[in-house]
Parts: sequence; structure tokens; C-alpha cells
Amino acid sequence: MKRKMAMLLSWMLVLTMLAACASGNNNEGTDAGKSNTGGNEGSGEVVNLTMWGGVPAESGPQAVVDVWNAENPNIQVEYVRYVNDDDGNLKLDTALLTGQDADLFVNYSIPRVEKRIEMGVALDLSTFEDYNIDEKMGSSAEGWKIDGKYYGVPTKKNVFFVALNKDALDEAGLEIPTDWTWDEMRDYAKKLTKEGRYGLVQHTEPFVDPIDSVMVKEGYTKENGESNLNHPLVVQWMETLQAMMSEDKSTPPLGEQLTTKMPVDTMFLKGEAAMLNIGEWLIRSSNDMEANPRDFKIAFAPVPKLSEEVDITRGGLGDYVSVNAKSGHTKEAWEFLKWYADGGMAPMAAGGRLPASKDADLEAATKSLLGDHADTYDEESLKRILFEDQSEHFVRNVSQQLMDVRQEEYEKFFLGAQSAEEAAQNMADRHTSLLK
Repeated sequence: MKRKMAMLLSWMLVLTMLAACASGNNNEGTDAGKSNTGGNEGSGEVVNLTMWGGVPAESGPQAVVDVWNAENPNIQVEYVRYVNDDDGNLKLDTALLTGQDADLFVNYSIPRVEKRIEMGVALDLSTFEDYNIDEKMGSSAEGWKIDGKYYGVPTKKNVFFVALNKDALDEAGLEIPTDWTWDEMRDYAKKLTKEGRYGLVQHTEPFVDPIDSVMVKEGYTKENGESNLNHPLVVQWMETLQAMMSEDKSTPPLGEQLTTKMPVDTMFLKGEAAMLNIGEWLIRSSNDMEANPRDFKIAFAPVPKLSEEVDITRGGLGDYVSVNAKSGHTKEAWEFLKWYADGGMAPMAAGGRLPASKDADLEAATKSLLGDHADTYDEESLKRILFEDQSEHFVRNVSQQLMDVRQEEYEKFFLGAQSAEEAAQNMADRHTSLLK
């Protein structure tokens, strides 16, 4: 509560400052939304752009801008890293609102984009007619349209998977799954659990994805307009995980994971867990053999389904790069963004980010993804996940309010304060109140 209040007060301070100077800067701000490239063309002047993103510079972004800067001496780009959490996003939003250098910025969720559209800092890209986002990125890009328009370019393939210790699988006589359910993963986890090793650990980011898979497939609301979060499969998800925590002891109790800030990536890479529910960002850590030495091969399986009827998992596209509408160099920023999306971002693959554009060289990106450690991965299962997955995917599009409501209620269940049915019903009741 204190953290949220502090963020609210920070926002109020920023908005007060803007309001105080609005009358004096109104005309200037309006002009700043237009490209001022006319005076730079052929003049030899250097345009300096700044791009904000959540990936550490050394994990690809710096290599990207180095390549661009070497090839484009008249348009130089600087990369600024912000942490993709509440504090980091507040820092970015403040920079965008107050006119600090932020010509391009990367969004990691649709609610953040919607907020920045309301702030007037995300440029409507339909003003440019020389790049067809739907054609370049495919139908998966549709999920990022807001009111039928693009306010950014979704640049990377979102890949979520279960990483597996291939040596542990072989030892237990288990095949690499190609299509499975949560009940089947529970069985795998039990067989892979032993002294000093959990069968499964999960990153907190995709932890709640099974709920979204049900809601996307069945609808977040019922025909009567009330919340669908008391769906039986939501209850099943909680009960399955609780059984794995308390009965099977194949996955850590959620309370322990949260209080200890359990480093699940490190646990998996150290052999202290046989399976890890995560996304492509794992590769950034698993390729760092100095920090995370390992002697086993990593295999890859799709995220399991709650039931055969709910055959949709999280995925789609991400890293939605926007142009700041208040930038004085929107045309130059757009030129960089087109280049970045069509393959300029290739060095980002080393940090686990594969380009989404049909014009990008995916084979080259995959080689960059695995680096010098290709022999430590099961490439057949990886390519199956990256290139052969034909299942339906969704991009999470849930308000922060609803995310908080769900988390509060399912945490109370996992901490033993209420039943799964009570947790699901409380989620639904509170969601219905938000809807009203």
C-alpha cells in the first residue's frame, strides 16, 4: 500500500509540474510533435536519438545501436536502459512527459501502451505509409492494435516454454513432451523430484498464464456481463499446483518462493530443479557459462494446457517499440525503427529475443541465440518450439487492477487462508465490481 501511495504521489507531482508550465509551452509542445527533419536533410547536421528499453545494454541493445551508428553517421542513437517494473516505468513515463530525451521506447504490455496513448506520447504510426506492419509481422501483430491502430511495432517473437534438464529426463526414462497437459506435467514433476532437486520451478512472470488461457478461450465475462474468473478450470489450476506443493513436494510452496525471492533461473541452471516454466529470456542466463556453469543439456517443451479443450497458450509478439509523439525527430526515429524491426535487432537474439519480421534472417538469429554453446541445447526441441509450433497464442491484455485482484486472491489460497473455490469466487466478485 505504501509503495502504491508513493507512486501515486510521484505521479501527482509530475502532473502538477506539467500543468504549471502547460500554458507557456503549449505551442512549443505542439510543434515538437512534428518532424523537423527539413532543416537537416543534406545539411550535414547530426540528429541524436535516444531509445529506452528494458534489456541490459550488454545483452544486445548496445551492439544494435553500434551497427546502426556506424552505418548512419547523420543519425546517431543512444540506448538507455530502464528496469521493466513499476518504478522503472514511472521513470520512463516521467521522461516522456517532461520532454527528456526519449525518442523511441519499448513497451512490454498493452496496458502500458494504452496509458501512454492517453498521455499523448505514443505516436499513431498510421501517419507513415511506407511500412505495412500486418504484412511484415503477420496476424499475431493484430493483438497490439488499439482502436484499430498501431502506436508501435511489435518486434519480437514471444516464446514461452518449459525448459527441461535433458540429462534428468534420460535418467528417469522420460521423453521430451511435444503436447501435454498440466496433469501430465505434474506426473513428470513427481518422477523428476529427488533429494536436493525439485521437479518444477516457475518464474513468477508467467505463473498466472493458465488463468489467462482459460479466460481468452472462454471469455473474461459471462453472457450476463459478470466475471468468468470462477470458472472450474481456474479452480483446477490452483488445486493442481497446491497438490504439487504440499502432497508431491515437487514444486516449492508459493509463500516460500515469494518471501525468499527464490532465484528459479539459477536453481534450474544449477541442477536444483529439473523443469522451469519460463520464456526465451532464459537463454541470456543459460549462455552465461561463467556465471551459470552447467554440465547438462537443455531441452524444450511447450507450456502445458489445463485441458484438451483449452488449446491456447501465451505467445504472440512482444517488445512493442513506439515513437515518442513529442520527439522533434519523429521521421528519423521511424527510419531507425523500420531498420530495427526488419533485422537490425538481430544481435538481440543473443539475449533471447528473436525478430518477428518475415524479412529477418531467423536462421542467423538462432545461431546468435545459441552463440558458442549450441551443443549444450537440444536443438531439435528448440526449433520445434521456435518454428514449428502451430498452436493458438494470446498476448496478455489484463489491466493492472485485475492483475492485482487475482494475485491477492490466489496468494491467499496458496497461503492457506481460503479454499480454491473461495479464491475463484472472490476473484470473480471483485472483477465484476471493477467492470461495473
